[in-house]
Amino acid sequence: MSWQVSALLLLGGSTVLLLLGIPVAITFIAVNIVGALLYLGGAVGIEQVVRNSVIAVANFALTPIPLFVLMGEVLFHTGLALKVIEGIERLIKQVPGRLAVVAVVAGTVFSAISGSTIATTAMLGSLMLPVMLARGYNPTMATGPIMAIGAVDMLIPPSALTVLLGSLSGISISRLLIGGVVPGLILSVAFVGYIVTRVLLDPRLAPATPIEPRSGWQKYRLLVLYVLPLISIFVVVIGAMSGGFATPTESAALGAIATIGLAVVYRSLSLAALAQSLKGTVGISAMILFIILGATTFSQILSFSGATDGIVSTILGHRLPPAAIIAGMLLLLIFLGIFVDQVSMMLITLPVFMPVVERLDVDLIWFGVLYLICMQLGLLLPPHGLLLMTMKGVAPPQVTMLHIFRAVTPYIVMSLLLLVAIFIFPWIATWLPAAIG
Repeated sequence: MSWQVSALLLLGGSTVLLLLGIPVAITFIAVNIVGALLYLGGAVGIEQVVRNSVIAVANFALTPIPLFVLMGEVLFHTGLALKVIEGIERLIKQVPGRLAVVAVVAGTVFSAISGSTIATTAMLGSLMLPVMLARGYNPTMATGPIMAIGAVDMLIPPSALTVLLGSLSGISISRLLIGGVVPGLILSVAFVGYIVTRVLLDPRLAPATPIEPRSGWQKYRLLVLYVLPLISIFVVVIGAMSGGFATPTESAALGAIATIGLAVVYRSLSLAALAQSLKGTVGISAMILFIILGATTFSQILSFSGATDGIVSTILGHRLPPAAIIAGMLLLLIFLGIFVDQVSMMLITLPVFMPVVERLDVDLIWFGVLYLICMQLGLLLPPHGLLLMTMKGVAPPQVTMLHIFRAVTPYIVMSLLLLVAIFIFPWIATWLPAAIG
């Protein structure tokens, strides 16, 4: 069987099943069974698939995923998120689009202490969207910042998807986590700048409302008692990892322990909240690990069939410049983001992309950050962006999908501009990991 037929069967078959709505894990397990029967010797191949699956999910490098998810679950179920939002709101003065700015700043803080983009968007949407709409905000100005900053959660550690990308691609997880910090902060600042400028040009989008004046200790009380201690978790995770004191797994464990410890200190960690947090963590982590179970073997079968070598040789045989090849990969990722979720993107593309990238001898951290931004764009791209669906799920009935599509458009443009900037100036993504060492 030629490598072209193998590629069509494995890559094409998995893509068709995903587009038909078959769950990701089921899709790749089904393709693996077919691949094992065709390329790994029938029953012997099935046994190999089972062994590979056990090895894949027993990988120590994947341990940060449930720990990062647990941090976010504890934050939301204990009510500490509400204190963070209130503390940030007290600090921000009367600026154009003030509540939208509060949403972006609060979302940035949550990105540093939560590993789930969906949880951040759902929480900010359910808490802040009704308030903004009640104060006369246009639905596009109210929903756009919440969705956009939810996607930034993928770039700023802790991020479960970043750990998954590093594990599946072979890129250093710790350096990839650190590499997303600067791009994530750049997007946050750009979002705030856009909101202020847009409302200055059209104040009807976000009418100014009187705020309760606070001074002295009352203004900074929640900042000191809640916001700064929770941000210190981010410092613990990144500091321990970048300083060489702990591996990503150990850093994630420190972060989870610190989050639970603060919840205990604040007397907000009830048995019910802990049970909800653990239940959510088990559900999300099991889903991710089940997907990995099918992904690892899929990559091996694709390589064993000759499809990987054939595709890589064809791409490199055209003797295109490395920049052109990388640009083509990024465009393909953006296109896939319209149709499939982020995990599916990784499972379909990484088995082909990474051999090419390694042969091109480009900076893996640079490529990894570009890949993350493409996945972040996929969360926002109409019509199937995951955060668009999340926002519609928590929004009041008067907020239509048309509002949501219009709201997210300028933030997609800003993310694309950042992608181009990092493509042209790789140091934006690589200097912090290099500086920290």
